[in-house]
Amino acid sequence: MVKLSNKLSRKLLLLAAVGIVTGTLSGCSLLPVEEEDLQPPLVQPVKETLNVVEAKRSTIAKQITGVATFVSDKTNYLYYKTPAGKLISIDVKLGDKVKAGDVVASTETSELETKIRLQEIAIEKVKISFMQEIADKGAEDPAVRLKVLDMESAQLQLKALQTQVANSRLVAQSDGIVTFVEPLKSGEEVSAYKQIVTLSDPSQIKLVYTASSQNDLAGVEVNMDVAVKIKDKMYSGKVVQTPISAAPSDNKTIQDKNNKSLVIDVKDAPSDATIGSQADITVVTEKRDNVVVIPRAGLRSYMGRDYVQVLDGESRKEIDVEKGIVAATEVEIRKGISDGQKIIMNN
Repeated sequence: MVKLSNKLSRKLLLLAAVGIVTGTLSGCSLLPVEEEDLQPPLVQPVKETLNVVEAKRSTIAKQITGVATFVSDKTNYLYYKTPAGKLISIDVKLGDKVKAGDVVASTETSELETKIRLQEIAIEKVKISFMQEIADKGAEDPAVRLKVLDMESAQLQLKALQTQVANSRLVAQSDGIVTFVEPLKSGEEVSAYKQIVTLSDPSQIKLVYTASSQNDLAGVEVNMDVAVKIKDKMYSGKVVQTPISAAPSDNKTIQDKNNKSLVIDVKDAPSDATIGSQADITVVTEKRDNVVVIPRAGLRSYMGRDYVQVLDGESRKEIDVEKGIVAATEVEIRKGISDGQKIIMNN
Protein backbone atom coordinates (compact mmCIF):
# COMPACT_ATOMS: atom_id res chain seq x y z
CA MET A 1 0.00 0.00 0.00
CA VAL A 2 1.28 3.39 -0.94
CA LYS A 3 1.70 5.55 2.07
CA LEU A 4 0.22 9.01 1.56
CA SER A 5 2.14 12.05 2.49
CA ASN A 6 1.03 14.10 5.42
CA LYS A 7 0.17 17.04 3.17
CA LEU A 8 -2.06 14.90 0.94
CA SER A 9 -3.85 13.35 3.91
CA ARG A 10 -4.72 16.75 5.29
CA LYS A 11 -6.20 17.81 1.93
CA LEU A 12 -8.40 14.69 1.76
CA LEU A 13 -9.66 15.16 5.31
CA LEU A 14 -10.49 18.80 4.57
CA LEU A 15 -12.49 17.82 1.45
CA ALA A 16 -14.44 15.15 3.40
CA ALA A 17 -15.30 17.65 6.14
CA VAL A 18 -16.52 20.21 3.61
CA GLY A 19 -18.77 17.54 2.03
CA ILE A 20 -20.32 16.60 5.36
CA VAL A 21 -21.02 20.24 6.24
CA THR A 22 -22.48 20.91 2.80
CA GLY A 23 -24.78 17.87 3.06
CA THR A 24 -25.94 18.94 6.48
CA LEU A 25 -26.73 22.44 5.32
CA SER A 26 -28.62 21.07 2.31
CA GLY A 27 -30.73 18.87 4.61
CA CYS A 28 -31.52 21.76 6.91
CA SER A 29 -32.71 23.85 4.01
CA LEU A 30 -35.75 21.50 3.67
CA LEU A 31 -37.10 22.37 7.15
CA PRO A 32 -39.58 25.25 7.51
CA VAL A 33 -38.22 28.49 8.64
CA GLU A 34 -39.32 29.22 12.20
CA GLU A 35 -41.65 32.21 12.22
CA GLU A 36 -40.89 35.08 14.43
CA ASP A 37 -43.05 35.37 17.58
CA LEU A 38 -45.77 37.90 16.79
CA GLN A 39 -47.89 39.78 19.35
CA PRO A 40 -51.72 39.23 18.81
CA PRO A 41 -53.58 42.32 17.67
CA LEU A 42 -55.47 44.26 20.33
CA VAL A 43 -59.25 43.45 20.26
CA GLN A 44 -61.77 45.88 21.63
CA PRO A 45 -64.09 44.18 24.24
CA VAL A 46 -67.66 43.57 23.01
CA LYS A 47 -69.98 46.08 24.60
CA GLU A 48 -72.90 44.42 26.43
CA THR A 49 -76.26 45.14 24.80
CA LEU A 50 -78.93 45.79 27.42
CA ASN A 51 -82.67 45.72 26.94
CA VAL A 52 -83.74 48.79 28.88
CA VAL A 53 -87.29 50.08 29.44
CA GLU A 54 -88.31 53.17 31.37
CA ALA A 55 -90.70 52.83 34.28
CA LYS A 56 -93.88 54.79 33.56
CA ARG A 57 -97.08 55.91 35.19
CA SER A 58 -100.11 54.16 33.79
CA THR A 59 -103.32 52.28 34.54
CA ILE A 60 -102.96 48.59 35.36
CA ALA A 61 -105.69 45.99 35.70
CA LYS A 62 -105.75 42.35 36.73
CA GLN A 63 -108.37 40.51 34.74
CA ILE A 64 -109.68 37.12 33.79
CA THR A 65 -110.38 36.44 30.13
CA GLY A 66 -111.68 33.36 28.39
CA VAL A 67 -114.43 31.69 26.42
CA ALA A 68 -117.72 30.98 28.19
CA THR A 69 -120.64 28.83 27.06
CA PHE A 70 -124.36 29.43 27.37
CA VAL A 71 -126.03 26.74 29.47
CA SER A 72 -129.46 26.38 30.93
CA ASP A 73 -130.05 28.20 34.19
CA LYS A 74 -132.48 25.44 35.12
CA THR A 75 -130.73 22.09 34.89
CA ASN A 76 -131.89 18.70 36.14
CA TYR A 77 -129.07 16.23 36.77
CA LEU A 78 -130.46 12.68 36.76
CA TYR A 79 -128.66 9.95 38.69
CA TYR A 80 -129.40 6.94 40.89
CA LYS A 81 -129.16 7.57 44.63
CA THR A 82 -128.33 3.94 45.42
CA PRO A 83 -126.36 1.29 43.49
CA ALA A 84 -128.82 0.35 40.76
CA GLY A 85 -127.30 -2.86 39.40
CA LYS A 86 -126.80 -3.52 35.70
CA LEU A 87 -128.02 -1.13 33.04
CA ILE A 88 -130.75 -2.30 30.68
CA SER A 89 -130.94 0.82 28.51
CA ILE A 90 -130.66 4.60 28.28
CA ASP A 91 -133.79 5.66 26.47
CA VAL A 92 -132.84 9.20 25.36
CA LYS A 93 -130.13 10.82 23.25
CA LEU A 94 -128.60 14.30 23.00
CA GLY A 95 -131.08 16.92 21.83
CA ASP A 96 -134.20 14.93 22.73
CA LYS A 97 -137.11 16.85 24.28
CA VAL A 98 -138.27 15.19 27.49
CA LYS A 99 -141.42 15.67 29.56
CA ALA A 100 -141.64 15.39 33.35
CA GLY A 101 -142.34 11.76 34.26
CA ASP A 102 -140.63 10.26 31.21
CA VAL A 103 -138.32 7.30 31.91
CA VAL A 104 -134.81 8.09 30.63
CA ALA A 105 -132.96 4.95 31.81
CA SER A 106 -133.67 1.51 33.29
CA THR A 107 -131.69 -1.10 35.22
CA GLU A 108 -132.32 -4.81 35.79
CA THR A 109 -135.04 -5.65 38.33
CA SER A 110 -134.16 -9.33 38.88
CA GLU A 111 -137.70 -10.61 38.14
CA LEU A 112 -139.26 -8.05 40.48
CA GLU A 113 -142.35 -7.84 38.29
CA THR A 114 -143.02 -11.54 38.91
CA LYS A 115 -142.49 -11.15 42.64
CA ILE A 116 -144.84 -8.19 42.69
CA ARG A 117 -147.56 -10.15 40.93
CA LEU A 118 -147.16 -13.07 43.33
CA GLN A 119 -147.38 -10.67 46.26
CA GLU A 120 -150.56 -9.12 44.85
CA ILE A 121 -152.08 -12.62 44.63
CA ALA A 122 -151.06 -13.33 48.21
CA ILE A 123 -152.74 -10.11 49.37
CA GLU A 124 -155.94 -11.02 47.50
CA LYS A 125 -156.01 -14.40 49.24
CA VAL A 126 -155.57 -12.74 52.63
CA LYS A 127 -158.44 -10.39 51.83
CA ILE A 128 -160.78 -13.32 50.98
CA SER A 129 -159.79 -15.18 54.11
CA PHE A 130 -160.24 -12.01 56.16
CA MET A 131 -163.78 -11.49 54.90
CA GLN A 132 -164.68 -15.11 55.72
CA GLU A 133 -163.32 -14.80 59.25
CA ILE A 134 -165.35 -11.66 59.88
CA ALA A 135 -168.47 -13.32 58.57
CA ASP A 136 -167.97 -16.43 60.70
CA LYS A 137 -166.50 -15.06 63.94
CA GLY A 138 -167.08 -11.31 63.98
CA ALA A 139 -164.66 -8.41 63.89
CA GLU A 140 -163.49 -8.83 67.51
CA ASP A 141 -162.30 -12.40 67.17
CA PRO A 142 -158.48 -12.88 67.58
CA ALA A 143 -158.36 -14.83 64.34
CA VAL A 144 -159.70 -11.79 62.52
CA ARG A 145 -157.04 -9.61 64.15
CA LEU A 146 -154.37 -12.02 62.91
CA LYS A 147 -155.74 -11.73 59.38
CA VAL A 148 -155.48 -7.94 59.65
CA LEU A 149 -151.81 -8.24 60.61
CA ASP A 150 -151.20 -10.69 57.74
CA MET A 151 -152.77 -8.17 55.38
CA GLU A 152 -150.57 -5.31 56.67
CA SER A 153 -147.41 -7.43 56.39
CA ALA A 154 -148.22 -8.46 52.81
CA GLN A 155 -148.91 -4.87 51.78
CA LEU A 156 -145.59 -3.69 53.26
CA GLN A 157 -143.76 -6.37 51.29
CA LEU A 158 -145.57 -5.33 48.13
CA LYS A 159 -144.64 -1.69 48.68
CA ALA A 160 -140.98 -2.59 49.14
CA LEU A 161 -140.97 -4.51 45.85
CA GLN A 162 -142.70 -1.66 44.05
CA THR A 163 -140.10 0.77 45.43
CA GLN A 164 -137.32 -1.41 44.04
CA VAL A 165 -138.95 -1.34 40.61
CA ALA A 166 -139.42 2.43 40.82
CA ASN A 167 -135.75 2.85 41.78
CA SER A 168 -134.69 0.86 38.72
CA ARG A 169 -136.18 3.54 36.47
CA LEU A 170 -134.58 6.98 36.12
CA VAL A 171 -137.41 9.47 35.66
CA ALA A 172 -137.31 13.10 34.46
CA GLN A 173 -138.40 15.53 37.16
CA SER A 174 -139.12 18.37 34.73
CA ASP A 175 -139.44 19.20 31.05
CA GLY A 176 -136.22 19.89 29.18
CA ILE A 177 -133.76 19.09 26.43
CA VAL A 178 -131.16 16.34 26.89
CA THR A 179 -127.77 18.07 27.01
CA PHE A 180 -125.67 15.20 28.42
CA VAL A 181 -125.80 11.39 28.27
CA GLU A 182 -123.25 9.21 30.06
CA PRO A 183 -121.78 6.72 27.53
CA LEU A 184 -122.80 3.53 29.38
CA LYS A 185 -123.47 0.22 27.67
CA SER A 186 -126.16 -2.32 28.44
CA GLY A 187 -124.96 -4.70 31.15
CA GLU A 188 -122.59 -2.23 32.83
CA GLU A 189 -122.94 -1.64 36.57
CA VAL A 190 -124.54 1.68 37.49
CA SER A 191 -123.02 3.40 40.54
CA ALA A 192 -124.86 5.62 42.98
CA TYR A 193 -124.67 9.38 42.28
CA LYS A 194 -123.08 8.87 38.88
CA GLN A 195 -124.61 11.43 36.51
CA ILE A 196 -126.49 9.56 33.77
CA VAL A 197 -128.54 12.22 31.96
CA THR A 198 -128.76 16.03 32.16
CA LEU A 199 -131.91 17.92 31.20
CA SER A 200 -131.79 21.65 30.49
CA ASP A 201 -134.52 24.26 30.17
CA PRO A 202 -133.73 26.16 26.92
CA SER A 203 -135.88 29.15 27.93
CA GLN A 204 -133.56 30.10 30.81
CA ILE A 205 -129.88 30.40 29.91
CA LYS A 206 -126.75 31.92 31.46
CA LEU A 207 -123.07 32.00 30.57
CA VAL A 208 -120.73 29.61 32.38
CA TYR A 209 -116.95 30.06 32.33
CA THR A 210 -114.91 27.10 33.59
CA ALA A 211 -111.28 27.70 34.57
CA SER A 212 -108.47 25.15 34.89
CA SER A 213 -108.57 25.44 38.68
CA GLN A 214 -110.26 27.42 41.43
CA ASN A 215 -107.07 29.45 41.93
CA ASP A 216 -107.52 30.96 38.46
CA LEU A 217 -110.73 32.62 39.70
CA ALA A 218 -109.18 34.24 42.77
CA GLY A 219 -110.55 37.72 43.38
CA VAL A 220 -113.82 37.26 41.49
CA GLU A 221 -116.91 38.17 43.50
CA VAL A 222 -120.66 38.07 42.95
CA ASN A 223 -122.03 41.22 41.20
CA MET A 224 -118.74 42.06 39.48
CA ASP A 225 -119.18 43.51 36.00
CA VAL A 226 -118.36 41.33 33.01
CA ALA A 227 -117.63 42.49 29.45
CA VAL A 228 -119.25 39.95 27.09
CA LYS A 229 -118.48 39.75 23.39
CA ILE A 230 -120.87 37.78 21.17
CA LYS A 231 -120.21 37.81 17.41
CA ASP A 232 -118.20 41.07 17.55
CA LYS A 233 -120.88 42.86 19.57
CA MET A 234 -120.39 43.86 23.21
CA TYR A 235 -122.90 43.16 26.01
CA SER A 236 -122.80 43.80 29.73
CA GLY A 237 -123.00 41.00 32.28
CA LYS A 238 -122.83 40.35 36.01
CA VAL A 239 -121.23 37.51 37.96
CA VAL A 240 -124.07 35.71 39.74
CA GLN A 241 -122.18 32.67 41.06
CA THR A 242 -118.58 31.95 42.05
CA PRO A 243 -116.99 28.80 43.50
CA ILE A 244 -117.44 30.30 46.97
CA SER A 245 -121.11 31.19 46.52
CA ALA A 246 -122.15 27.95 44.77
CA ALA A 247 -124.51 25.73 46.76
CA PRO A 248 -122.92 22.45 47.91
CA SER A 249 -123.98 19.33 46.04
CA ASP A 250 -123.94 15.65 46.95
CA ASN A 251 -123.07 14.92 43.31
CA LYS A 252 -119.28 14.92 42.94
CA THR A 253 -119.41 15.80 39.23
CA ILE A 254 -121.53 18.87 39.91
CA GLN A 255 -119.44 19.89 42.93
CA ASP A 256 -116.16 19.62 40.98
CA LYS A 257 -117.59 21.75 38.17
CA ASN A 258 -118.91 24.42 40.56
CA ASN A 259 -115.51 24.61 42.27
CA LYS A 260 -113.90 26.11 39.16
CA SER A 261 -116.76 27.88 37.37
CA LEU A 262 -118.31 31.33 37.13
CA VAL A 263 -121.97 31.83 36.23
CA ILE A 264 -122.68 35.09 34.38
CA ASP A 265 -126.03 36.73 33.68
CA VAL A 266 -125.98 38.62 30.35
CA LYS A 267 -128.25 41.62 30.07
CA ASP A 268 -130.27 41.76 26.83
CA ALA A 269 -128.59 38.67 25.36
CA PRO A 270 -129.36 38.21 21.65
CA SER A 271 -132.27 35.95 20.75
CA ASP A 272 -130.02 33.62 18.77
CA ALA A 273 -127.93 32.84 21.87
CA THR A 274 -128.93 29.28 22.69
CA ILE A 275 -127.60 26.40 24.76
CA GLY A 276 -124.07 25.73 23.50
CA SER A 277 -123.45 29.22 22.05
CA GLN A 278 -120.14 30.79 23.10
CA ALA A 279 -118.94 34.26 24.08
CA ASP A 280 -115.66 35.95 25.05
CA ILE A 281 -115.70 37.28 28.61
CA THR A 282 -113.48 39.69 30.57
CA VAL A 283 -113.75 40.18 34.33
CA VAL A 284 -111.60 42.92 35.90
CA THR A 285 -110.77 41.91 39.47
CA GLU A 286 -108.38 44.77 40.34
CA LYS A 287 -107.58 48.13 38.74
CA ARG A 288 -105.41 51.13 39.68
CA ASP A 289 -104.80 54.40 37.85
CA ASN A 290 -101.69 56.59 37.68
CA VAL A 291 -99.29 54.08 39.28
CA VAL A 292 -95.69 53.16 38.43
CA VAL A 293 -95.72 50.23 36.03
CA ILE A 294 -92.92 48.14 34.50
CA PRO A 295 -92.95 45.05 32.25
CA ARG A 296 -93.09 41.77 34.18
CA ALA A 297 -89.74 40.85 32.61
CA GLY A 298 -88.19 43.73 34.57
CA LEU A 299 -89.13 42.33 37.97
CA ARG A 300 -86.70 39.85 39.50
CA SER A 301 -87.35 37.59 42.47
CA TYR A 302 -85.01 35.49 44.57
CA MET A 303 -85.61 33.80 47.90
CA GLY A 304 -88.69 35.91 48.58
CA ARG A 305 -86.96 39.14 47.58
CA ASP A 306 -88.42 41.32 44.81
CA TYR A 307 -85.97 43.67 43.10
CA VAL A 308 -85.11 45.38 39.84
CA GLN A 309 -81.87 46.27 38.09
CA VAL A 310 -81.64 49.88 36.96
CA LEU A 311 -79.13 51.46 34.63
CA ASP A 312 -77.07 53.95 36.67
CA GLY A 313 -74.75 55.68 34.19
CA GLU A 314 -72.81 52.82 32.64
CA SER A 315 -73.36 50.36 35.49
CA ARG A 316 -76.11 48.26 36.96
CA LYS A 317 -77.72 48.90 40.30
CA GLU A 318 -80.07 46.61 42.22
CA ILE A 319 -83.03 48.12 44.06
CA ASP A 320 -85.52 46.27 46.28
CA VAL A 321 -89.13 47.02 45.38
CA GLU A 322 -92.65 46.36 46.63
CA LYS A 323 -94.95 45.01 43.93
CA GLY A 324 -98.69 45.60 43.66
CA ILE A 325 -101.00 44.31 40.95
CA VAL A 326 -99.40 41.64 38.78
CA ALA A 327 -101.12 41.57 35.39
CA ALA A 328 -100.45 39.38 32.36
CA THR A 329 -97.60 41.51 30.95
CA GLU A 330 -97.05 44.31 33.48
CA VAL A 331 -96.57 44.75 37.21
CA GLU A 332 -97.28 47.67 39.51
CA ILE A 333 -94.35 48.89 41.64
CA ARG A 334 -95.54 50.56 44.84
CA LYS A 335 -92.17 51.35 46.42
CA GLY A 336 -88.53 51.40 45.39
CA ILE A 337 -88.44 53.18 42.04
CA SER A 338 -90.11 56.12 40.34
CA ASP A 339 -91.29 56.73 36.81
CA GLY A 340 -88.52 57.54 34.35
CA GLN A 341 -85.91 55.19 35.82
CA LYS A 342 -84.34 52.84 33.30
CA ILE A 343 -85.13 49.24 34.11
CA ILE A 344 -82.91 46.45 32.72
CA MET A 345 -85.02 43.59 31.44
CA ASN A 346 -84.46 40.08 32.74
CA ASN A 347 -84.29 38.44 29.30
